[in-house]
Amino acid sequence: MALRPAKIYRNFTRRPFTRTAQKQKKAFITGAPGSRITLFEMGNKKDTFEKTLKLKISKDCIIRSNALEAARIASNSYIKNKIDVMSYYLKVHPYPHHILRYHPLAGVAQADRYYSGMSHAFGRPTGRAARCRKGQEIITVRINEANVKIAKEALKRASMKFSVSSKISIE
Repeated sequence: MALRPAKIYRNFTRRPFTRTAQKQKKAFITGAPGSRITLFEMGNKKDTFEKTLKLKISKDCIIRSNALEAARIASNSYIKNKIDVMSYYLKVHPYPHHILRYHPLAGVAQADRYYSGMSHAFGRPTGRAARCRKGQEIITVRINEANVKIAKEALKRASMKFSVSSKISIE
């Protein structure tokens, strides 16, 4: 099945709907897919750098693990092509804990024969997402003074993968 649009999941209006059951075993969501993001830290982890660039989102949202992985790949590959791997450090901060569910509705005639309706409307797990607050750091890049422009462009490319606007701050 194809991915559903990000606008369906990006709202952060209320707490996530979680399954409640009288027995603890039944409250666990089974069949949840794993996170798409493979690495959270790239580059030189041990060295110290002069500048720190942070990508922060401008409002509360939910970011899918697919978008986090796409942003990580876009920013890391841009920096890696421009400078050496040992001259930067990149970290993705949020972890996608939130499980996204989809409850398809049958839209054909006589659907009641094979469809249970809203009696078990919890939905089937389709993916994972990270619930992020306004001003939260999404990606951090540590780099030397000479390569700040490269890191800024990499974070700009990463921000295009998210459904909300973001800011780049330099420290």
